Amino acid sequence: MPNTTLVPLLADGEFHSGQALADALGLSRTAIWKQLNRLQSLGLEVESVKGRGYRIPGGIELLDQSRTRDRLEPHARQLLHELQLLETVDSTNAEVLRRIAAGSAPGLVCSAEQQTAGRGRRGRQWVSPFARNIYLSLCWEYHQGATALEGLSLAVGVAVVRALRGLGVDGLQLKWPNDVLAQGAKLGGVLLEMAGDAAGRCQVVIGVGINVAMPPAAANTIDQAWIDLTRLCDGSPPGRNALLAALLNELLPLAASFGDTGFAPWRAPWIALDAYADTPVVLHSGEQRQAGVARGVDERGALLLETTTGVQPVYGGEISLRAAS
Repeated sequence: MPNTTLVPLLADGEFHSGQALADALGLSRTAIWKQLNRLQSLGLEVESVKGRGYRIPGGIELLDQSRTRDRLEPHARQLLHELQLLETVDSTNAEVLRRIAAGSAPGLVCSAEQQTAGRGRRGRQWVSPFARNIYLSLCWEYHQGATALEGLSLAVGVAVVRALRGLGVDGLQLKWPNDVLAQGAKLGGVLLEMAGDAAGRCQVVIGVGINVAMPPAAANTIDQAWIDLTRLCDGSPPGRNALLAALLNELLPLAASFGDTGFAPWRAPWIALDAYADTPVVLHSGEQRQAGVARGVDERGALLLETTTGVQPVYGGEISLRAAS
């Protein structure tokens, strides 16, 4: 590990004595103590009990190639070009964009235990503690330009909900244009980024973040209501490798087919999940505000906003939707 070699040894949640850890790694007790102190920088809690040793309470599930690949369905496995599992990265989206610039093929998937500069829409930070959530980015290539990709972020939201439902997680909704909600709070989000020719051949990075077991201390900087799968599933969330595979089983076929189908087959499923259907809302874009009633989305994925002047389509970009107070 770049910060500590102790994490895999403590991942089981059991107590390990300092001497046992030192023997396993061929290090001194002093070196082990220093590494234990570094775990806090990863956002990991380490419990120390005299006479028993050290443990990560509850343990953690590290990302694993074989455990993820074994759960992939045949079609998704066929579409997957490369699965890159990293320990620490600035941003999985940024890493995929770098790989695209270096010539990587469509079907590249990158996930990481931790992002040091995770990002969401509108330049916001995406809080990314170590081995607690899912941070996933995949690349696909399209040849019709950006206009053929309208509604893709909404379709991704539907695919994420389907993946979670397949793991027994219910009660999910979507918020235009890119949030996954549960109990009115944010469970996950989508961030699309593009490289290449916006009018022709281009590569799109589909970024997805899902809160699995967010430590409350790590979430202090989140500026909106949030929830994680641990709370939603009464303390027993799906495993992170099972979740990663379930997402890929939905997202890879979506990415591969969207250039041909567009948003049309995804519109009705998205509307059925719309958390703000027929609700008074306010759209925020910089200093501008626009109030109206949300009336679903059109065939291009634009929000249909009803105002005193009628119903008008509103496209994504740097726009945030809030319920009217």
